[in-house]
Amino acid sequence: MRKHVDRMSWLRHVLWGWLLAFVFVGFVAPAAPASPSFVARCELEGVVDAGSGAYLADCVKRAEDGGASALLVRLDTPGGSLEATRTVVRAFLGSRVPVLVWVGPSGAHAGSAGVFIALASNVSAMAPGTNIGAAHPVGAGGEDVEQVGGEQLAKKVENDTVAFAEGIARQRGRNPEWAAAAVRDSASVPADRAVALRVVELVSPTEAAFLASVDGRRVEVAGGDSVTLATRDARVVSLEPGLSQQVVHALAQPTLVYLLFLVAALGLVVELSHPGAVAPGLIGCVALVLALMASATLPVRSGALVLMLVGVGLIIAELFVTSGLLGAAGVGLLILGGVFLVDRFEPGWFVEPSFRLSWSVMLPTALVFAGAMAFVVYRSAQTRRLPQRGGDAGLVGEAGTALGPVTPSGGEVFVHGERWRAVSFTPIHEGARVVVRAVEGLTLTVAESMP
Repeated sequence: MRKHVDRMSWLRHVLWGWLLAFVFVGFVAPAAPASPSFVARCELEGVVDAGSGAYLADCVKRAEDGGASALLVRLDTPGGSLEATRTVVRAFLGSRVPVLVWVGPSGAHAGSAGVFIALASNVSAMAPGTNIGAAHPVGAGGEDVEQVGGEQLAKKVENDTVAFAEGIARQRGRNPEWAAAAVRDSASVPADRAVALRVVELVSPTEAAFLASVDGRRVEVAGGDSVTLATRDARVVSLEPGLSQQVVHALAQPTLVYLLFLVAALGLVVELSHPGAVAPGLIGCVALVLALMASATLPVRSGALVLMLVGVGLIIAELFVTSGLLGAAGVGLLILGGVFLVDRFEPGWFVEPSFRLSWSVMLPTALVFAGAMAFVVYRSAQTRRLPQRGGDAGLVGEAGTALGPVTPSGGEVFVHGERWRAVSFTPIHEGARVVVRAVEGLTLTVAESMP
């Protein structure tokens, strides 16, 4: 009996042990390994425009909806549209996901409007050999605002931009004095100096090194929540821009607008000079539509577009006049339109002086285009001087054979593979070689061909 009681007591202890172990595993230990976090990644390379601005704002939303632990942005820009920049800054400051900006690779820069984007991030880093700054407002052609718009307008634009930069810097705990200097004095600093001035937090040679360096750092996101970054071993998922965003971003180049107008003009001229070719006309129409779309995304002068369109019209008119003067005037207007294409002052754009239509591109392209136009006009003039080969007039000068005697009263000849009624001022015997001198209705006036 005692052995039975001892056995039951031992069994109860075993059962209680298993129960306690089950409770510990169920409530203290995790039920399953946690799924690894991921970092969403996007990049801005080139101008900050409507397309790239919409893409970055969309990346923030997609990162939030997808549950990303952070959003990594690779930045390399000369600046761009202020409105697009404000769109990006609003998205970054209102993001519930930490935004990490890396200026890289080596040789890249965050210029002008790019300064505001870097300042709006939660954590920023720069690769060695990069620079940030030069956010002084200038015209899209690189001119000083005061030279173009006057002192009062320059101060107004400058003060508004300074307040914008300082507000972002203070919200993110960065150096507001340097942010103001970047606007007022076009201050620009390399990566190590930017860290010393509290413009960015780190110098990181690669994106992977940047993610490893910020792992465990606590940042504040929208709503005042504090988030600890878990990025060291996170999987990086690239977010690609939509097709419309890619197209708008690709078109936002002054040089491309100019080239598209030239291609459109050349295609239309070739189509008008060779009706039925179809391909040149189609290419010209597509290029013209793309040029108009691109001009809507850039700070361009409407007057410059009118000059270029008039130039195209004069070149087309040259095909019908062939004087040379209209074609030369048309090419001149195309060059003049290119000179004034980019607006000399557009307060809605903050770009480096390099963002302009370069003479090294415009002049050689215009000269090549002028040469192509001259060739087309020359060939068109040559075609007009050729004798007509079709219709009644095309028979004049054709040779044939007399099918019987041909006299002033009539006869028959064989010309151009056909039998014709013919007359001759001098009698022609059967079988003689004849040449057509005139055509009147269905009767040919012929003369005997000299051997």
